[in-house]
Amino acid sequence: MTAAGQRKITALRGGGVTLTEAADEFLSTRRVANPNTRRAYASAIDRTITRVGGGDQPLAEVTEEQIGDALAALWGECSPATWNRNRAAVSSWLTWCQTKKRWAAPSVPADAERRRVNTDHTKAVAKTKLERTLSRRDLPLREKTLYRMLYETAVCAAEILALDVQDLDLENRKRRSPPRAATPNGCTGTPAPPASCRAFSGTRTATPDGPVRIHGPLFLAERKPVPARRPSPEHVCPHTGRARLGYDRARVLAERYTGLDLHQLRHSAATHPGEAEVPLQLIMAKTRHKKPPHRHALHQARR
Repeated sequence: MTAAGQRKITALRGGGVTLTEAADEFLSTRRVANPNTRRAYASAIDRTITRVGGGDQPLAEVTEEQIGDALAALWGECSPATWNRNRAAVSSWLTWCQTKKRWAAPSVPADAERRRVNTDHTKAVAKTKLERTLSRRDLPLREKTLYRMLYETAVCAAEILALDVQDLDLENRKRRSPPRAATPNGCTGTPAPPASCRAFSGTRTATPDGPVRIHGPLFLAERKPVPARRPSPEHVCPHTGRARLGYDRARVLAERYTGLDLHQLRHSAATHPGEAEVPLQLIMAKTRHKKPPHRHALHQARR
């Protein structure tokens, strides 16, 4: 085979593709079109690339052992959920390179397998403990408002995080826009701002992330996004330039500040009325479920 033919085969197999180029192409696909997913995947992939030797290294020269060593060094000591999430991002990227682009790319080694997660996302929090947690003075205002809204409205965290400032009617504690369609888990309707949001009402809407904001996402991330990872305009605050707070980041902060999972707040909102012997139909209306929510919790509440 001629040298030109060999170079053509090498190029077709991704021999001339660097890690950075492969990552950029993957992150521009529809597979990671969601801004929150793209940010999470980009973080995991970029850290892995740095660990294996840098973005200028050819993709075809990276070995499975290097990928496994990078995963172990970066997240080997983390919780099973963190390990699984970042491992899945790297594995999805490498699999896409192999199957969609037909590039010579390594795989995640067999010994870097998924880990069993034993987190109980259906465990309700005692009402007194929850009230103490949400009343703590050291809890940042943004997190306190988010957790209070999750608990008082019993709405999915994704719906709360998707709210914009202009969506809320703080004076009447309701949402201005029409109700959303049912989500995959069966909940419908829209959240209303809790009593704690009255602290932000005024002539111009103030929010947990700034004193004067009248448009843009209600809950914002701590920093402005880098230009390469900037989300679409509807997810960026026009006043501060900061992006919408993502679910993954909110989940990490909830674990850090309270030791709770975000879903526990919604689950507690369904369990506590059951403990007070509220009719099941009213609980279903509050949680916006078409079927009885969390049967185990309701059973426990009525024992």
